[in-house]
Amino acid sequence: VQLQASGGGLVQAGGFLRLSCVASGNILMINNMDWYRQAPGKQREMIATITSDGITNYTDSVKGRFTISRDNAKNAVYLQMNSLEPEDTAVYYCHADAIKYSSGPNVKSYGFDNWGQGTQVTVSS
Repeated sequence: VQLQASGGGLVQAGGFLRLSCVASGNILMINNMDWYRQAPGKQREMIATITSDGITNYTDSVKGRFTISRDNAKNAVYLQMNSLEPEDTAVYYCHADAIKYSSGPNVKSYGFDNWGQGTQVTVSS
């Protein structure tokens, strides 16, 4: 099972970006999906999370500007980022805490603590 993130880039302050993350493999179910970010010299922080049935939560710094969503049929999670600020500059990572997948005929397995490769978001002032 792999997570592939995309959608980062360079944008001016006040602009917007939409990040996508798709899980691949013989996936049967994904539990919570999250977006983290890590700015230079800082620790990685969770900024948004969504449960399998769509309940969301955000860190205070992005509330009202970012929206997390998911498409369970596509095994995907998205992050719509509006009103971007230079302080949002970071590498953004998608994460899934538990993925249930088929690893063979009539064999189900779980992968825990799954991370995407990161996508750079740079906001210029």
